[in-house]
Amino acid sequence: MLRPPPHPLVALTLAAVWLLLSNSLAPGQIALGLLLGWAITLFAARFWPTTPRIHRPLLLLRFIGVVLADIVVANLAVARLIVVSPARLRPAFVQVPLALKSDLAISVLANTICLTPGTVSSRLAPDRAHLLVHALDAADPDGLVATIKRRYEAPLREIFEPC
Repeated sequence: MLRPPPHPLVALTLAAVWLLLSNSLAPGQIALGLLLGWAITLFAARFWPTTPRIHRPLLLLRFIGVVLADIVVANLAVARLIVVSPARLRPAFVQVPLALKSDLAISVLANTICLTPGTVSSRLAPDRAHLLVHALDAADPDGLVATIKRRYEAPLREIFEPC
């Protein structure tokens, strides 16, 4: 009898990615995707020291929606900046103080910042007290920090870290 995958959501996500890559919903592709998702999570389980706990799953869904919307808006804003007024760009490095403590939450925050066009997380301080972020156009560095903390860090703290 097969063991259930150690991370069922990851296994299902991997199966969905397989179906997207194969561009087919044939029963054989579905079975292969599920088998790959199961096998990959079973093999990779020893590399994950702890199973991540999601304390607020509905907030996670809302967070994903916010990030996707921000990606679309930022794409348009960066395109406009590059096409209309590239000479007026004000690039800057900004330190974002972190309230997050878990590795997973910090990693998701850093990746979210990188996914949003116009910003790149470039360095995590050794003491994990702040994240260095490069912004393509930072007219208001304090506003950028406040936006990152409000839109991304605060929800991630509720999702991944117990109160």
